[in-house]
Amino acid sequence: MKRRDLERHLQKNGATFLREGGNHSYWGIDAERSAAVPRHREIAYPLARSICRDLRIPPPTGPR
Repeated sequence: MKRRDLERHLQKNGATFLREGGNHSYWGIDAERSAAVPRHREIAYPLARSICRDLRIPPPTGPR
């Protein structure tokens, strides 16, 4: 999936952009729930599901 689609999904489910790191963007919902999103054009669905699991939001739809 495209990174911008994942970021839209994160925003829609309450996550906010926290900061930029060296190779990742950091997104979070509160102090306990945050995740690193790699800065690649394409992000594999298993990784996108893992990021959503870390943030405790529903996974994006896509191939299983």
